[in-house]
Amino acid sequence: MGRRPTISDIAAAAGVSVATVSKAVNGRYGVSRDTSEHVMRVVAEMGYESSLGASGMRGTKTGVIGVLVAEIESFAAEVLKGIGATVQSSGFDLLVYTVAFSHEPKGWENRSLRRLSGSLIDAAIMVTPTVVAAATEIPLVAIDPHVSTGEISTVEADSLNGAHIAVAYLISLGHRRIGFVAGRPDLRSSRARDAGYRRALAEAGIQYDPALVRVGFYDEETTRAAGSSLLGNENRPTAVFAANDASAIGIVKVARGLGIDVPGDLSVIGFDDVVEASRLVPPLTTVRQPMRLIGQTATELILARLAGGDAAVRHVELPTELVVRATTAPPRRR
Repeated sequence: MGRRPTISDIAAAAGVSVATVSKAVNGRYGVSRDTSEHVMRVVAEMGYESSLGASGMRGTKTGVIGVLVAEIESFAAEVLKGIGATVQSSGFDLLVYTVAFSHEPKGWENRSLRRLSGSLIDAAIMVTPTVVAAATEIPLVAIDPHVSTGEISTVEADSLNGAHIAVAYLISLGHRRIGFVAGRPDLRSSRARDAGYRRALAEAGIQYDPALVRVGFYDEETTRAAGSSLLGNENRPTAVFAANDASAIGIVKVARGLGIDVPGDLSVIGFDDVVEASRLVPPLTTVRQPMRLIGQTATELILARLAGGDAAVRHVELPTELVVRATTAPPRRR
């Protein structure tokens, strides 16, 4: 199609009436959820640069808040629960929009915003965005952004202190040889957890040893390979701090496969406190970040902006806390 699609083009491609497209786009009653989602998919596919604006629909209030997320993994799922619960009583609908992150690892947010903002959503919450200098006039909040920003409001957990208290706890148990499974190097919170690990070691007079560090990219399968090299020798650590629970669970499984007892021979601490952490055998000691509260706080900032309230940029950092379970113990004498 050599021209921008019109609302009639969208209706024809979706196999619905123009009225149905209008209702779906504007969040009005009279359209089933399945039909609305189908129409939105067609809009996204045909919209390119949010071309519904050419049909005269740009500027119309939609009553929809968008959530842009690269992948719905454990962290994002918990954040979404907090967002959903907060939106429920606001009168706004929620549109969760994911992208093919592996094909567009950086800058995916801007393309998504160009497709959605103005004609499909009134505001957006971006979860772990790679960029935050988004070219859009709608209100934005970034959750756990990759980079520092002073341009838009952000909400995140205190990763630096969370990592510090985790490693300090291991040191208090008597551990001196403490491994670290790092997260994604491109994510600001991951770098903060690395800094917290190093700070706790330095405060205890323990020299940082790069031989005890692996990168797990926040992924359990990747961590298993990294964990095998970390634990597969006699000079292995007596404890491991992992930058998220998925990585910590991966380490526990590697230890089990190598015949290493947790926590008798190896203490393990994660970060997040996802549902799987308490269900692990043995239950995982971890740093709890308030994922649902993060989603709730981001939504409250967006709703305040939409209501015409304070438009000042806010940077909210929520506290983390150590949750001691059964994967940590004093080191066993060898």
